[in-house]
Amino acid sequence: ATSCTAALFMCLKSFGIGHGDEVIVPDMTFIATANAVDMAGATPILVDVKEDLTIDPESIKKAITKKTKAIIPVHVTGRAADMEAIMKIAKEHNLIVIEDAAEALLSKHKGKYLGTWGDAGCFSFSPNKTITTGQGGISVTNDDNIANNLRMLKDQGRPVRGNGGNDIHHIRGYNFKFTNLQAAVGLGQLHYLEARVKKMREIYKWYKEGLKSVNEIKLYPCDLENDAVPQWTDIQTDKRDELEKYLKDNNIETRKYWHPIHTQAPYKQNDKNFPNSTRLSGKSLWLSSAFTLTEEDINTVCEKIKEFFRK
Repeated sequence: ATSCTAALFMCLKSFGIGHGDEVIVPDMTFIATANAVDMAGATPILVDVKEDLTIDPESIKKAITKKTKAIIPVHVTGRAADMEAIMKIAKEHNLIVIEDAAEALLSKHKGKYLGTWGDAGCFSFSPNKTITTGQGGISVTNDDNIANNLRMLKDQGRPVRGNGGNDIHHIRGYNFKFTNLQAAVGLGQLHYLEARVKKMREIYKWYKEGLKSVNEIKLYPCDLENDAVPQWTDIQTDKRDELEKYLKDNNIETRKYWHPIHTQAPYKQNDKNFPNSTRLSGKSLWLSSAFTLTEEDINTVCEKIKEFFRK
């Protein structure tokens, strides 16, 4: 697909989700997750997150109504949402599960790849991901009917690539095809995939070691022993904004976490309904995590962080 947003939208459409339906979405995610639901004509129902910023199963249970059709768990930074609990809830209420695995390519939970737990999963190939095609995304499913729907939806309702002339269009579709150029760029990077995944895990280890003495920081968890892949390394600190500025002044780029979706104009709601996302959003920061960074680079970042807290 042209993006992970388009992939999510097409998955929703493939399952017949649209006007009058509700889809449960975590409050802490990139706004695209909610926008994809809106694009399909359904209503995104925002729910709070747990301490690790992934969707809270207890909040999911409270949000289910007779209009609920699906749940979209998001694997933030490659960290698995509680898929066992989510799949159990989905089974009890006959709900579809579409995983937003935009940040979780090749990350595993309990020996199983994220994006393959639910009915479908979506991955992102945008510029800062493990593999990039400039912009792009992909949907995966083991349901042949859904796979066939996705093929038609991405290509103007054609089940097979046509010539643009006397093609048969079975359903209303869209133009969400990958270009050949994008595909070539993506395929070329498969050669580096293993090395990049290894580097992402190493970067997390280096940060964990380098920051273990800094009490003012909490590293968000990543289960490296069980094959999780941290898309980036992220931390929580009460002095997030000051630290971000200090590092920037020292030519070290970091990235503040998303504002909770409920604080954004299109989806405005009361903070009191989202205590965790409201509290954690302003404390969370992604550290420099590029594939090109060396252990020496990471040590430099760690030293600057220590220097900040000493001051």
